[in-house]
Amino acid sequence: MRLQGKVAIITGAGSGFGEGIAKRFAEEGAKVVVNDIDDKGGERVAHEIERAQGQGSACYVRADVSDNAAVERLVARALERFGRIDILVNNAGTTHKNGPMLGVDEATFDRVYAVNVKSIYLAARHVVPVMRRQGQGGVILNTASTAGIRARAGLVWYCGSKGAAVMLSKAMSQELAPDKIRVNALCPVAGETPLLPSFMGGDTPELRAKFLASIPLGRFATPLDVANAALYLASDEGAFITGVAFEIDGGRCV
Repeated sequence: MRLQGKVAIITGAGSGFGEGIAKRFAEEGAKVVVNDIDDKGGERVAHEIERAQGQGSACYVRADVSDNAAVERLVARALERFGRIDILVNNAGTTHKNGPMLGVDEATFDRVYAVNVKSIYLAARHVVPVMRRQGQGGVILNTASTAGIRARAGLVWYCGSKGAAVMLSKAMSQELAPDKIRVNALCPVAGETPLLPSFMGGDTPELRAKFLASIPLGRFATPLDVANAALYLASDEGAFITGVAFEIDGGRCV
């Protein structure tokens, strides 16, 4: 049990990569706060963890990660339920549809940066003081993307938001190292998640073939791929790793 006794908040955990991370962490002994704005998905994931791991192993908390008051309530609820916070996974994310950069309207641009970038700032404001008070360090994982390392035309503004997530992770890792708080970025290639059609600009066999052609190992990332990488970085096995952009990409960034 690599996360026995740990408490983890995982945002955007009602589906996709976040769901995979939440379930994998719970399998390794963590108590998990499942966060999302999709009540149906979030409640389902928390219930499935509780059913598999036992009562008291998970709870669902609705919160918009781009809203300061909502993030404050999320952290307060985690402390109320489990008494501490050891791991934060800033996984919630969104994108604009693949297409010309000037075709993205201002409201969509603002939402992408609020969810993908501002959320990291807000979560840090509320979680870092908790980890410091606990005095035992902690782990923060920010879900970035291969798009934050290797650009894709058509996803210009999304690429920028994930590039910010990568650099925030690196800078945070330096500032928080004296507190023994490790910060790393997860950089998965696209997977079978609700955002996949937006990344591809649709969902047809032709678009899938074109997208897969850019991944040397020839398949999309799975939630388990990302969850296993997150588990390694969150556990003591990754105790000397901080400030990295961890590519989970089948060779996409080579």
